[in-house]
Amino acid sequence: MEVILLKDVESLGQKGEVASVADGYARNFLFPRKLAQEATAGRVAAVRRVLDAKADRERREDEQAEATRDLLNKTVLSIPVAVGSGDRLFGSVTNQDVADAIWAARKIRIDKRKILLEDPIKTLGTHMVQVEVHQKVDPAEIKVMIVAEGEQA
Repeated sequence: MEVILLKDVESLGQKGEVASVADGYARNFLFPRKLAQEATAGRVAAVRRVLDAKADRERREDEQAEATRDLLNKTVLSIPVAVGSGDRLFGSVTNQDVADAIWAARKIRIDKRKILLEDPIKTLGTHMVQVEVHQKVDPAEIKVMIVAEGEQA
């Protein structure tokens, strides 16, 4: 008997796959637990459409993530900060400050948790900051220039 899996079933297959199983296994185990449904031509076609749409959506997300990464790789941010003696910052530049600067420069929303700073930036100068754009895409690397307030980079 051919069945369409509604959930992942160990040793049988993934959700959405068509599997061939014994009639008793389908009637007594899969159907009562709502793990599968009988495979008809219409149901198989519907599942294929859903899987194709999902694959298409994932492909578009990947392409958009790559475009965002490429744009961020070209980005140079200048963040003005208050400076004390010895070019030490009052406070520090945090992930949120970098995320706000990205929004101001490129109108791209980045979650502050996706900005990979080991420690907040506490010195003037140029710093390279990595930003996770998507889990399937390598992180972008942004040049962040920390300048004293009133100076222009």
